[in-house]
Parts: sequence; C-alpha cells; structure tokens
Amino acid sequence: MSNGSKPVRVWCDGCYDMVHYGHANSLRQAKALGDVLVVGIHSDKEIAKHKGPPVFTEEERYKMVRGIKWVDEVIEAVPYVTTLETLDKYDCDFCVHGDDITTTVDGVDTYHLVKAAGRYREVERTRGVSTTDIVGRMLLMTREHFKRGEQEYSVAKGHSSCLGLDPSATQPFTACSKFLPTSRKIVQFSEGKEPKPGDKVVYVAGAFDLFHVGHLDFLEAAKSEGDFLIVGLHTDPTVNVYKGHNYPIMNLHERVLSVLACKYVNEVVIGAPYSVTEELMSHFNVDVVCHGQTPIAPDVDGSDPYALPKARGVFKSITSGNKMTTEKIVERIIQHRLEYEARNSRKNVIDNHFS
Repeated sequence: MSNGSKPVRVWCDGCYDMVHYGHANSLRQAKALGDVLVVGIHSDKEIAKHKGPPVFTEEERYKMVRGIKWVDEVIEAVPYVTTLETLDKYDCDFCVHGDDITTTVDGVDTYHLVKAAGRYREVERTRGVSTTDIVGRMLLMTREHFKRGEQEYSVAKGHSSCLGLDPSATQPFTACSKFLPTSRKIVQFSEGKEPKPGDKVVYVAGAFDLFHVGHLDFLEAAKSEGDFLIVGLHTDPTVNVYKGHNYPIMNLHERVLSVLACKYVNEVVIGAPYSVTEELMSHFNVDVVCHGQTPIAPDVDGSDPYALPKARGVFKSITSGNKMTTEKIVERIIQHRLEYEARNSRKNVIDNHFS
C-alpha cells in the first residue's frame, strides 16, 4: 500500500451521528485501501444547515469515531463539501466514501470536487442500516428488528406517509431487518487473537444496545483492569426481558459488530448467558468480572447473575464517569420527534431523486 517510504494516507469524512456498524464497516474498508486512516467529522452547525439536527453532539461524535479500531486520526469540524485543499492540508492521497449519494442543502454532490480531480475511491455501503433507519426504529417503537423463525430476516412492506406509530412503516428507511449477518463479516471485524500467556482476562456483559459514548467509556475503564477484554452480549429475548418495550433497538447480530469495532474490545461472546457461569469463566480463563453502575436485574429464578464471581472475590464494580444510557438516547429522539421526522423525510426525497 505504501509507495516507497511514504505511507498512503486515506481521508474519510461525514457526520458519524449515532455511530453504528455501517460507519465502522465503511472505515474498515477505507483503511484497507491505505496505511493511515484520517477521519474528518462535521460540526453540529454544518450538519444542522445541510441535513437537520444531529442526535449526538459534536464532542460525542468525535469521541465515538476515535473509539473505532481502524481510525488513526480524527479531524474536528471539517467542511461539509470535501475539497482538494482539505486533502492537501492533511497530506491525504485520496478520499473514500460509500456508494450512496451525499448532498448539500442545495442538492450538490459533496464529493464532486475530489471526484473531478481523480482523488476519490468508493466502497460498498453496508446495506440494511443507517442513522435514519435507527432513528425510525426508535420513533416507531416496533419489535420488527428481532423477529424469529421464518420471519427473522423479513422486511416490512407497508407504507406510511410519515414516521407515525404504524409498525409496518417504511417511509423513510424504517423497514427494520434488512441486515443479513455472515460469518465473513464477523471475521472481518474480529481481531482473531487469543490472550497471550500471563494476560489478565477481563469479562463484562450486557446488551450494548445503540452503542454509544457511555458504552465506550465503560469499555475503556474495563480494559484498564487487565490486558484482554471479552464482552458477553445477551440475546434479544434476554435483553427484552430486563429492558422491556421494544428493546433491544439493534438486534444481536448488529450489536456484535458494533462492539467488535471498538478498539478496547478483544473478543465477543455471542449470546452470552445472563448469569456468569463456571463454564464461561473456566473456558475463557476469566480473571476479573466487571459491571458498571447500571442496576443489575435478577435472573429469571431471582438469583444474582454475578453471584459466582462475587463469591470468588473477582467481581469489580467500575465507574466510567459517563451517565449516557440507551434510554437517554431514545428520550432525545422522542423529544425532538418532529425535527427528526422532517429530517428523515428530506433524506427520502433526496434519495428518491438520485435513485
């Protein structure tokens, strides 16, 4: 990739609002095209002007992108239209973006300048997820995204003129289960490394739904307790038991990729048992089990899910210093519902125009 002694520097930019595995997959593909990945992130003001209000603040978005394991450098508050001057300023060889259209408020392709100069590369967008789609899931409060059996990967075909309470609404981008997981995708996101001899293995478990800055800070704190961090992800039905409503917003397959993209995480247990078991601890040679400050719901039989590590003296309650929760994100969306409905409708009109 590097040309002689000079490493190839790749530029990506965007809003990176509600950072999800689709963003991470795009950045993973971009990093594979060079040696150093530089990511520019738009300010709240720029996004509000061209797209509508972001869900997360710029500081939250900067932090989330820095937490993705393929990202080497983050540039804050970059212009909405990517220019040659920006690429040259940060010594980047070319710009990479997904194969979807991004436009300014005036309908101009935000990458037209770098495309004309031949300094643009395209990667495949991750089908089945977008920030618009995730916002739609929260507004609709459906359970379509974790269907089981024959319906597991189906897509709702109904139509709704706005983001109302219609569970089959697909306007815009709210058909909920378009993402098809593959073992290849998990391998692409995974480190594939085992703990080294003498490594202290840390285990944490939870839903990690709508992966956010609170999760990121918690995992950073957990990783500091040892050398190798394993994250157990509960199944959708398990999460629904202790969270209720339509949680989890992201299904298990989606949550696996979101957590694997985090630079602090070494391994993920897919569908981990709710109670930490002897089998789990011995299989992974767990040295310490950590939990944050969120309340611990008892298991179905009323027992403490952390009873075993507590009895062994290897349980540790840690504080990330971040009060963000998945529920607070949903509250943000609901409070600004009309603004996000308007934003999503604009996005639908633009994409229909270019399709």
